[in-house]
Amino acid sequence: MTPAAQPVTRETLTGKHTAVLDLAKIRADFPILDERIHGQRLVYLDNAATSQKPRAVIDAIRHYYEHVNANIHRGVHALSVRATEAHDAARETVRRFLNAADTREIIFVRGATEAINLVAQTFGRVHVGAGDEILITAMEHHSNIVPWQILCAEKGAHLRVAPIDDRGELDLEAFAKLIGARTRLVAVTQVSNALGTVTPLRQMIELAHGRGIPVLVDGAQATPHMAVDVQALDCDFYAFSGHKVYGPTGIGVLYGKQDLLRAMPPYQGGGDMISSVTFEKTTYNDLPYKFEAGTPDICGAIALGAALEYIDRLGMANVAAHEHELLDYATAKVGALPGVQLIGTAPVRAGVLSFVMDSVHPHDLGTILDREGVAIRTGHHCAQPVMDRFKIPATARASFAVYNTREDIDALVDGIRKAHEVFA
Repeated sequence: MTPAAQPVTRETLTGKHTAVLDLAKIRADFPILDERIHGQRLVYLDNAATSQKPRAVIDAIRHYYEHVNANIHRGVHALSVRATEAHDAARETVRRFLNAADTREIIFVRGATEAINLVAQTFGRVHVGAGDEILITAMEHHSNIVPWQILCAEKGAHLRVAPIDDRGELDLEAFAKLIGARTRLVAVTQVSNALGTVTPLRQMIELAHGRGIPVLVDGAQATPHMAVDVQALDCDFYAFSGHKVYGPTGIGVLYGKQDLLRAMPPYQGGGDMISSVTFEKTTYNDLPYKFEAGTPDICGAIALGAALEYIDRLGMANVAAHEHELLDYATAKVGALPGVQLIGTAPVRAGVLSFVMDSVHPHDLGTILDREGVAIRTGHHCAQPVMDRFKIPATARASFAVYNTREDIDALVDGIRKAHEVFA
């Protein structure tokens, strides 16, 4: 039976927003937006690469090092207790953000990249053998391609790729047909970093689970833009990075269902991931600590918790509604410019506008925009197979966050016009 049409709509992504955001107040929360770039007001439209940090996150980092700093789980002195309690509270904040069932399902890692590699090197090594298959899509970030290629090369397995169409939408029927008797894992993005396409994730998970196959979701580009409920999705693993969702760099999260995590071997060995050690045998610690060897990024986890609490205060539905309005405005304005071709025109997108210009290389455009104070991303966006699919070497990518405004997009449009005049 052919899968039904993609049910994802703007309404399912944004939910019911309850308030119009006070953008002046929000922008005041982000100190870096007061920076001048080449004498111009900073217009930061590179949020898919990394988002800027609100004062609440900066203050959390400063407070930690001024009042809390100590190692966790290993001390009875006051600072160690204080640090442990703050770290545990951050894990609970992440659990609520993802609506996970238990904090034991929340593993702190360096980012989505490490989360995916953890699953590849633990679950993958156990469950994937010669002749088996791993299924991904043609819009994946390199971080959700290369770990599986490494595993397939080691095991003699095969990487299967579900195609996308000319709008950047997943071919769901082809995806369904690629799920076979030898498929051992499906690993897919929720939102494409290069195109902004929102995948029909629930249907994809249902199709995989119908064959008894677990699903890993790369949520790095989804968590800044929409509410995520891992229990409602019923995904088996979910990965995201803190720095894309207003938190610091070097911290991220792997969510995994408890039964799967318990059955997986450790990812790394060292302190805190053990219960007892002798020269003859090591007994591993309980979840989540089994996968958190060594001293973690304590401050990073606490600051990530502060970032997620900041979003919660704004209301994710309000954030999503604001960003979708911006994306509509940018799509209309940029798409109407002479010589501009939008790349990725799926009807349901989030946070990203990619495009190319006739006779202007994306890197040249990015340089001209920078002189105007406008920061965008140019290149292949760690998604070279997507560029190959559209037969282009690179795109210019503007990506949005809660602090962006229509005036930011107007500045982008003015800069593109200047580039057009320079290269006309």
